[in-house]
Amino acid sequence: MTTDFDQVVDRAGTASLKWDFRTEKTGMADILPMWVADMDFPAPPEVIKAVKSRAAHGVYGYTGHPKSFFVATREWFRSVHNWEIKTDSIVVTPGVVPAINLAIQTFTRPGDKVIIQPPVYYPFMWAIENNKREIAFNPLVRTGDTWCMDLDDLERKIASGARMLILCSPHNPVGRVWTRKELEGLTAICRRHNILVLSDEIHADLVMSGHRHLPLEIVAPDLNERIITCTAPSKTFNLAGLQVSAIVIPDTELRRQFSGAMKSVGLGLSNPFGIVAAEAAYRHGHEWLKNLLAYISANHAYLVKFCRGSMPWARPMPLEGTYLAWLDCNAAGMDDEELTGRLRRNARVWLDEGPLFGPGGEGFQRMNLACPRTILAEALNRMAETMID
Repeated sequence: MTTDFDQVVDRAGTASLKWDFRTEKTGMADILPMWVADMDFPAPPEVIKAVKSRAAHGVYGYTGHPKSFFVATREWFRSVHNWEIKTDSIVVTPGVVPAINLAIQTFTRPGDKVIIQPPVYYPFMWAIENNKREIAFNPLVRTGDTWCMDLDDLERKIASGARMLILCSPHNPVGRVWTRKELEGLTAICRRHNILVLSDEIHADLVMSGHRHLPLEIVAPDLNERIITCTAPSKTFNLAGLQVSAIVIPDTELRRQFSGAMKSVGLGLSNPFGIVAAEAAYRHGHEWLKNLLAYISANHAYLVKFCRGSMPWARPMPLEGTYLAWLDCNAAGMDDEELTGRLRRNARVWLDEGPLFGPGGEGFQRMNLACPRTILAEALNRMAETMID
């Protein structure tokens, strides 16, 4: 069984956040949504088959976490990332973002500083602010067409009293897959200061040819008592709506505290379809993922070629990981409000504006490439006209 990534699937009427709420959120029924990190591709056929089989049973009662789920999860990370995870290290949560919020509540106190590396996934900022913690920015540094960590600044920020670092690896939105040298530099600082690292590795499987994702635990096994890793099949296989994530916490005491926090808010059971889908994806999704990555890479190449020829005011950054293009639109000569307004008003294309991602995002837009090429082409053709009022 294969997936035709060129097939356009009509998502109308499925309560899709991306498609069905366009008018409500933007006032435009015909806008092309290229913002949220949600693919327009069906899940792998084996996943669909497994979910259909579970649905046919007809009884959808309270659902726990079968041993087979942990076996499939562990085998995926062993075979794909050479990462050996112990079953008792895994805590199942209804998503990575809820886990990040819960970790902030569990391991920091109101007023504590939490470090993030902008421009970065904006729910990190929401999680810190909504829980009444203080954001400590350790901005990435742009050098040419790449982005690097500022480790000297990171050490200063940690030394100033920060309690937690949230790492985005691979990084959303700049598309970096951190190298071993970069991660070793980061973990050396964290080791010196004994800071807790919350590593969001939800895009771990979405790595382009020539690059390799390294789980932070592999890079710094001696720091595992200070590392919590957030993983999920949701981005890899387009299962976000099924809300199943595996949070890896090797340290017994940290895991006890986190599990206790989950119990305190009544979390613990899972969506029956999420468990079935995750297990099927991890058991049978290798070839599908290989084909997906080839398609995303080709979409990025199409984007780069189009921008060079027809849209020189937009410069896509190199894509090492994720399916999210980071577009430098500073050459358009507009401030962010005008740029976003023209993209939505004139082009009828909805991207995520760079300032959402914090300092360093000014003049950028984030575009989702996980869609059929005809949709990407339509969006780009519309965008090429945005300079005309």
